[in-house]
Amino acid sequence: MRIEEFDYHLPPELIAQQPLPQRDQARMLIVHRRTGTFEDGFFYQLPSLLKPGTVVVINNTRVLPARLIGHRRGHRGRVEILLLRPLDETTWDALVKPARVLRAGTEVIVGHGQLTARIVRELAEGRRHVQFACPTDELLHHLERWGLPPLPPYIKRSPTGPWDEDRERYQTIYARHPGAVAAPTAGLHFTERIFQQLRARHIEVVELTHHVGYATFQSLRVTRVEEHTLEPELSVIPEETAERINRARREGRPILAVGTTTVRALESAADSSGMIRPGRRWADAFIYPGYRFRAIDALLTNFHLPRSTLLMLVCAFATRQLVLRAYRHAVDQRYRFYSYGDCMLLL
Repeated sequence: MRIEEFDYHLPPELIAQQPLPQRDQARMLIVHRRTGTFEDGFFYQLPSLLKPGTVVVINNTRVLPARLIGHRRGHRGRVEILLLRPLDETTWDALVKPARVLRAGTEVIVGHGQLTARIVRELAEGRRHVQFACPTDELLHHLERWGLPPLPPYIKRSPTGPWDEDRERYQTIYARHPGAVAAPTAGLHFTERIFQQLRARHIEVVELTHHVGYATFQSLRVTRVEEHTLEPELSVIPEETAERINRARREGRPILAVGTTTVRALESAADSSGMIRPGRRWADAFIYPGYRFRAIDALLTNFHLPRSTLLMLVCAFATRQLVLRAYRHAVDQRYRFYSYGDCMLLL
């Protein structure tokens, strides 16, 4: 399949720049895969749309304040480092800009000299290996003080902030395990009220941890989808989560994945019969049309960028024709798009 088959037109003003005042007030496009129809709704309707006995799987990763603003030693110009994942106790894989000045050997000063980093290896596409003068545990403490939320570039912010709202809202209310460099955005809509309503309808909620990494926003530099290699992301599925999902599968109860990252975690852990294997692994499932789903029956997801692997995953689940038709409807109805935007429920 060609990359341009996953294109669509989006007016720039529909890209959400701020979260809604209340998380669960987002609009929700409800897509019925069997009939090929869809209808407009709101996220707060989710509990009433799910069958009792459904298992809802959420991703409890916590977003690191992984965006560091600093300057090169001896220079005044601003540079940025976006941490992607640790490589060892002091070295991280990172995206930097401007990449042309951040060459191997360059030292970057962050937070009035409180934190220093050295570029130790240059890679393609703005990637660098960055070594800090402190171990990971101490670095995470510095990130909480000096790091900024790693908002995607289509959300426009001044480097000086304010950032307080983003620190809270670019994080699910159930985020527990630090390690993500982007939010699992479908989960941003959940509130405690929604969880109470799910429990009241005898709908189970189980958790896994899938640290959203570079694969989520990695650009495709190929002409055909099949030629792309998607980077793996670290995923942990607890024994209890696997047991509850597998029990539901044996009993014929539906599994709803909250977000494409949850889908990648489950599909990477599923055997040929759809049973989930617990444990820690690098999730490497690259899902695009033609993929046979084994682990999920329904999907809650936000709207995704054109030509992105996330959009390809959604198209694999509900067919490219139906999903792009639903996207055109969402554009016509002025839905809000992307991380702080509205969502889709695919049943």
